[in-house]
Amino acid sequence: MLCGKPASQAGHSMSVRGARGRATVTHAVIVIFLEFFAWGLLTTPMLTVLHETFQQHEFLMNGLIQGVKGFLSFLSAPLIGALSDVWGRKSFLLMTVFFTCAPIPFMRLSPWWYFALISVSGAFSVTFSVIFAYVADITEEHERSTAYGLVSATFAASLVTSPAIGAFLSHRFGDSLVVLVATVIAVLDIAFVFFLVPESLPDKIRASGFSWQQADPFHSLRRVGQNPTVLLISVTVFLSYLPEAGQYSSFFLYLKQVIHFTPTSIAAFIAMVGILSIIAQTVLLSVLMRSIGNKKTVLLGLCFQIVQLTWYGVGSQHWMVWAAGTIVALSSITFPAVSALVSYCASADQQGVVQGMITGIRGLCNGLGPALYGFIFYLFDVELSDTDPEPQTPQTETPLVPGPPFLIGACAVLVAIFVAIFIPENNKLLDDRSPKSTTTAATLAPPPSDTEDIEPLLQDTVM
Repeated sequence: MLCGKPASQAGHSMSVRGARGRATVTHAVIVIFLEFFAWGLLTTPMLTVLHETFQQHEFLMNGLIQGVKGFLSFLSAPLIGALSDVWGRKSFLLMTVFFTCAPIPFMRLSPWWYFALISVSGAFSVTFSVIFAYVADITEEHERSTAYGLVSATFAASLVTSPAIGAFLSHRFGDSLVVLVATVIAVLDIAFVFFLVPESLPDKIRASGFSWQQADPFHSLRRVGQNPTVLLISVTVFLSYLPEAGQYSSFFLYLKQVIHFTPTSIAAFIAMVGILSIIAQTVLLSVLMRSIGNKKTVLLGLCFQIVQLTWYGVGSQHWMVWAAGTIVALSSITFPAVSALVSYCASADQQGVVQGMITGIRGLCNGLGPALYGFIFYLFDVELSDTDPEPQTPQTETPLVPGPPFLIGACAVLVAIFVAIFIPENNKLLDDRSPKSTTTAATLAPPPSDTEDIEPLLQDTVM
């Protein structure tokens, strides 16, 4: 079956879209911005609390905490996505935002409770999954890549100033004020979802039922393996996001400890990458999707990722880091391009399941990536445990490879490119002319609710 919806269903979707009226991409953008702005403020206090709580083993414990959180996200993302297809997006968006932000005030009240809540919050920390499904509900297919790029750019925008603001407030007034401000912003985000965010999924196009098989993440992985194209996309997402997650977990301290950036330089670097990422995920992504298509956009983003990871792996000069930062921004187009690609091939009542699967894979990477990077730094005897406010004096001898995890990550992305090359160019996931495809469609999709909804979960495709 082709990725596009049948004419009857397209007309139905148009009439529903006109009926829901108020739900817009702006609502999704505000929710994402407030959530990640609150967490961005805590960049500096987080390093301090880690050091004070775990002393010699802060990065090892950080990897363990993020690993538990990521694994729980992997387990819960398909369940939350599937339930939101049946019961609507708003209630689950409220739940994910609340539990994701719940640990923030405990950073000063009780650090042990703070880290414990971060770990278990992974069971609900799938805001992006629900947001992308929300956006898919209210946009046409030709608008979706631009909308996803806008949401991803908003994530970058939330980090343009928040780490610098948090560092300034922490230096002038202490960490307690930073935590208070972050808590207030989180409460505003929850209130915004509760009072102002409308439901995006009308009753008429909701899934008619729910099955535990549909929400089982391991069952989802088995379903992924049953279809070659879905498997290719999933492996591409895993191999590309694994090093990205590890990079995010340790990069700020890496800049300070190994590259000898000052706190001001780190804040300026984050702002630069954030601004360029906004441009890349809005203007550049839209142009690329229209001009070269889904698959080539994903491949181009992966190429940019290899360049920046390799540069960080061997570069030890400040100018190298700044130059590579521009490539980091360009590589940020990959995930919104993949999300748009997958959403094109899902029916209206299956967007939550589809985005839940992708978010689940990313959640698994969020657990494995930090632990992997920390272990590789440990193997190569790269010390990342110092949190003194001033950077160390640069060593007289710079190691040949100052960032071994980045080079290993570049190798993983290289494999992802080879995998992505084999994703079908004609955007077909399932070919309904083949009996085998019909069987595969039945295994990928839950039973349809009516004759208009007979579509596989992922109909066809080119992260």
